[in-house]
Amino acid sequence: MDNLHHPHRRDFIKKSALATAGLGMGLTAQSEAFISKKRKNKLPQWRGFNLLDFFSPEMDKGRKNKEENLKWMADWGFDFVRIPISYPSYLQFDRSKPILPEEVLNFDEAKLEEIDKLIYQAHSHGLHVSLNLHRAPGFCINAGFIEPYNLWEDQEALDAFCSHWEMWSKRYKHISSKKLSFDLVNEPFKRQDPNDQHSPGGPVPVEEYHKVAKAALQTIKGINKKRLVIANGNGGGGIAVPELADLELGQSCRGYFPGHISHHKASWVHKDPDSLPEPSWPGTHNESYYARENIEKHYAPWIELLKKGVGVHCGECGSFNKTPHDVFLAWFGDVLDILHENGIGFGIWEFSGTFGVMNSGRVDVEYEDWYGQKLDRKMLNLLMKYA
Repeated sequence: MDNLHHPHRRDFIKKSALATAGLGMGLTAQSEAFISKKRKNKLPQWRGFNLLDFFSPEMDKGRKNKEENLKWMADWGFDFVRIPISYPSYLQFDRSKPILPEEVLNFDEAKLEEIDKLIYQAHSHGLHVSLNLHRAPGFCINAGFIEPYNLWEDQEALDAFCSHWEMWSKRYKHISSKKLSFDLVNEPFKRQDPNDQHSPGGPVPVEEYHKVAKAALQTIKGINKKRLVIANGNGGGGIAVPELADLELGQSCRGYFPGHISHHKASWVHKDPDSLPEPSWPGTHNESYYARENIEKHYAPWIELLKKGVGVHCGECGSFNKTPHDVFLAWFGDVLDILHENGIGFGIWEFSGTFGVMNSGRVDVEYEDWYGQKLDRKMLNLLMKYA
């Protein structure tokens, strides 16, 4: 093992980052003790990244991460990866036509082993893995793949959803919750037309969400009662769901507020992205002024969940690469600071890519060459304050 990846080296880097964070935020031992006392989060304060290796319905089209990426995460002091998975990526079916209900349980062992490999590699570097169904039978926040039914309304879809979690639960039954947690379904949302990205919609009715979450939770706990399970916020991830507090679930928020900062000129959000004015932080957007206080108000319902004993983690956060870099850093510094003050960890939407610390494609960044990769050092320094 070389010196860069030696465990003692990782400890040194992590402790140095924490020390820098304390100096940067002006924390004293007394204020650190106050924050520690304030935290009542049942979920660990994991900090890390999403890995999009299996994000696409076609497994070979995912954004594959080399194992060296996992080494760098750990060396920089991070301890968490979330793996958003599109369920068709690990199935066998006729891909020349929309998937049929009778095909949604055709598990492909060879493809499942590819997912196994990434999970075990992450564990070998001391990273906790959150396994997420980003596309579940009958639902995905993103269109582009025609679902055969509706998860929120159809019992057949719910049965299939639970069968997928039964498979994952049995497959990883003997892996500790300290190393692996399950993230039920990404960003619940209900559209008039589930297969149309631009169809109008909103939060899933809470009774429908509760039914789906409860059924999957009972399936998972029936196989391993100690498995840690997390539900995403409603309405696309940003709305806390106190109605789920009676279930043994943590909840996952998002770090995308306000959206005019995080998703500036994102083509999947805006119909005419090039027409948008440049954002500022703090600053005015559509005649409303946005600053740190607005973010604090946004997270207030999540802090209330913490007070009720519900664990909270921010499963996704960050900014698309069209947001001016200085604006992104100023805004995201406030987001991370508020999460940190409340003991809430985070997962940057991706490690390498348009939201990432590597190879983001931003035109206003002076990248550092990192073993042939393009590293956004300013973003990394900000993240390491909280790692």
